[in-house]
Amino acid sequence: MIRFFRFSAALVFLLLGLALIEGSLLAMPPVQRMVLSNQMILLAAEERSLPFITLQLLIDGGSRMDSAGEEGASHLTAKGLMLGTVQRGEKAINEELDFMGASLNSSSGRDYATLTLRVLKKDLEKGIDLFLEVLTQPTFPQEEVKREVQKTLAAIQAAEDQPDDVAEKAFQENLFLSGPYRHPVEGTKKSLPLITREMLDRVYKKIYHPNRSILAVVGDISLEEVKAKLIPRLEKWPRGKASDPPTPNVFVKGPKTVKIDRMLTQANIILGHAGVSRDNPDFYAITVMNYILGGGGFSSRLMKEIRNKKGLAYSVYSFFDPGKLPGSFQIGLQTKNVSAREAISIAREEMRRIQKEPVSEEEIEGARKYLIGSFPMRMDTQGKLVNFLLQMEYYGLGLDYPEKYSRLIQSVSREDVLRVARKYLHPENSILVVVANQKMADIE
Repeated sequence: MIRFFRFSAALVFLLLGLALIEGSLLAMPPVQRMVLSNQMILLAAEERSLPFITLQLLIDGGSRMDSAGEEGASHLTAKGLMLGTVQRGEKAINEELDFMGASLNSSSGRDYATLTLRVLKKDLEKGIDLFLEVLTQPTFPQEEVKREVQKTLAAIQAAEDQPDDVAEKAFQENLFLSGPYRHPVEGTKKSLPLITREMLDRVYKKIYHPNRSILAVVGDISLEEVKAKLIPRLEKWPRGKASDPPTPNVFVKGPKTVKIDRMLTQANIILGHAGVSRDNPDFYAITVMNYILGGGGFSSRLMKEIRNKKGLAYSVYSFFDPGKLPGSFQIGLQTKNVSAREAISIAREEMRRIQKEPVSEEEIEGARKYLIGSFPMRMDTQGKLVNFLLQMEYYGLGLDYPEKYSRLIQSVSREDVLRVARKYLHPENSILVVVANQKMADIE
């Protein structure tokens, strides 16, 4: 389901982006960047189209900070913020949110956790109070933590019936020999039963500090209001000690084939290898190259060859998954069991082809137009804009990133695409995962 969503979203962005190609990029509201006395970074942008304000806090401490045997602790710590505070329980928190018509959500990924508030302007002060209470006074009640553990275990169990989830989990386990990206964000069936409220409290005290945080505030609020209503309260949150950096990821050296036998009519396939981190200097050339290979929906080479010409798959796509640390590169597709071998062969051949000769002028121009034209959709709502601001700060892209993005993409040449394809694609040393009826798929 996750991989199908990525593909569907790419198609939507492609169709919407084409309408924007000829126009100028949407202007991002002016952004004020401040470093508070406790070293929290605050980004504020006034956007008064609706009487709402969105606050999103990013804490540098996702699942990559999990200790061995405590996989899933960071995820549950983020979830645990909403389970109760010194002043009120989970039910009272939700009742207060319902009364205001506000939303407050916490989540965690592999690199960082987030806490997001969306509130009407008239309820801003109450919303801020609740936001800071949840952030700075969580109690991680024992029974509620046990319930979250059981919910997470149930979700993991349910995912074992989803072939695409099974393939993704197997791919990650076999791609990473060791390192913070190897285990699932939500933890494992082995680690979760061992998690206690004391463990979550320890993770919280280690990670949740202002000097590890970035806060973005966007909406019907002026800079003067931010300074008067928000900053004095934020600066009461005491800073903590810096944590040691996580260990690096260690990748398995391919080639390797993992076959998982399931009574399915469709083979679920992932072919891939080590990828790059977000700060890789070739990031933009890689982005253009991947768009041409498999990230560009119906215009990509993989789609043209595997779906349009051969009729072997409904969807096929590729993507790089960069983070603070190098992530993965993946080609994903679903096809009939009997055509799995042929589809895999074509995917590998397309990886080789883009390494052998420069892409056409038509292909690279189409990639540039789409990537530049669809860029404004990253910040066309308050929710997207706060997330975009956090990403810019977290990855050190600079507040001028919206202005320089088009130049970065436009500067990618055919020679750059050829160079990065040769450097970052490894068709002969890939991890192949096939979840299928193996008798019919007949994978070597």
